[in-house]
Amino acid sequence: MKDSYFQQSPVSISKIIASSGPFQIELMKYVGTDDYVKLINISESLVREYGKEAKLTANTIQTYFNQEGTLPFIARHQNKIIGYIIGIPLEILNREPWARLDIYFGQKNTIYTYAFVIEKEYKTNGYAKMLKKVYLNWIKKQEHIHFMTGHVKQGISNRFKGNINIVNHVENWQGTGKVFEYYRREIDPERIYKKKSKNTKIL
Repeated sequence: MKDSYFQQSPVSISKIIASSGPFQIELMKYVGTDDYVKLINISESLVREYGKEAKLTANTIQTYFNQEGTLPFIARHQNKIIGYIIGIPLEILNREPWARLDIYFGQKNTIYTYAFVIEKEYKTNGYAKMLKKVYLNWIKKQEHIHFMTGHVKQGISNRFKGNINIVNHVENWQGTGKVFEYYRREIDPERIYKKKSKNTKIL
């Protein structure tokens, strides 16, 4: 049976959100098969830290990059993809017990940061910070999104700015043998980017 990978369009569709010289950040509307191999290769650097589930496949690219509602951003340097960050509505992760247990699950007001990676050779020149900043600012401007969550190694969320709460800890995350923490960030507590919502109660 022919693999579904080869039945997808080869050409990616994106919108440039920010650029500086040879560097640019794009919001992906659709990832074509021409970019699959590069994205999968970049994701391999996440396996040691986050477990084998962090490595992209053709199927997970379809799920996390090409599904309606997700927020996948890529970074390019001289037209070559060097990294990405992906935000996913919590409800898309309904097969994950920890997602269903989140107090805001079902309210469609939370984005989960699924992955964030920049190739090693580009980590020291500020591109990672630029990518994350664009991602955060984009989420802040979404009227219905009030929270961002994610899993990081224990202690990492202490470095984050803003209103951060540790929801719980996970022993041996994805078989890595490491303790990870599930954090929640209130992304716009002062409502600078959006009007105050009467429908969302901050717990």
